Amino acid sequence: MTTSEETTAIAPRPPAVKINTIGFADVKAALAQGWRDFTRAPAIGLFFGAIYAAGGIAIWLLLSVYHEPWWIIPIAVGFPLIGPFVAVGLYETSRRLAAGQPLHFGEILTVIFAQRKRQVAWMAFVVLFIFWMWLYEVRMLLAIFLGFKSFSSIGAFLAVATTTPEGIWFLIVGTAVGAFVSFVLFCTTVVAIPLLLEREIDLITAMISSFKAVFQNLAPMIGWGIIIVALTFAALLPAFLGLLLVLPVLGHATWHLYKKVVAEEQS
Repeated sequence: MTTSEETTAIAPRPPAVKINTIGFADVKAALAQGWRDFTRAPAIGLFFGAIYAAGGIAIWLLLSVYHEPWWIIPIAVGFPLIGPFVAVGLYETSRRLAAGQPLHFGEILTVIFAQRKRQVAWMAFVVLFIFWMWLYEVRMLLAIFLGFKSFSSIGAFLAVATTTPEGIWFLIVGTAVGAFVSFVLFCTTVVAIPLLLEREIDLITAMISSFKAVFQNLAPMIGWGIIIVALTFAALLPAFLGLLLVLPVLGHATWHLYKKVVAEEQS
């Protein structure tokens, strides 16, 4: 057998992901485009927002049943972090609107379910792992600073956390750890999830591209992260109902920001 007969074809590598440099004007424009997409397809946005709001309410009720409602605070911090994965349906909606394609709800759901066989499914494990690590860190910090105390209400927890030296240190360290975890997850997902939805690339490449997008555009991307945190926490206050509006707008806006940060794929 000759050498040429033994040679096997090697699949071509996908083209490298090119990251653009953006500014605060692009962040503002993406937010405006997100609102526009929501007004063009409000039923779809409200559907995905309702799922998220219902999840928050369910967690609240579950914690109340087990008489530990104060846990809603750290969970509320971590819960919004999985928003990018939940927003896959919103990304697909914005993609279709931009492409002038019809919005058939069944087809959008089909795209979401199809992600379980693609790299987005593996991203779900990454997101959930970081989320659970955050809850573990909260538990560990509680044990270090406040011991294994049990609080019967949010008020009782806040009283200890804001009026005792141990509680204040818990808040300081917990806020620092939470900010770091949030930043890592933000860098991991902000570009990776829409990128995996749009292109056939591997998970590692998508995450590296996401980190590169953040650090290449550090100021505007941090600004975008602050907007997400501020609007999400504001939406959590009225019993999670604000997420009906805020989540879909942020989901659509994230897609448009992704399209500004990541250059179009060269054919």
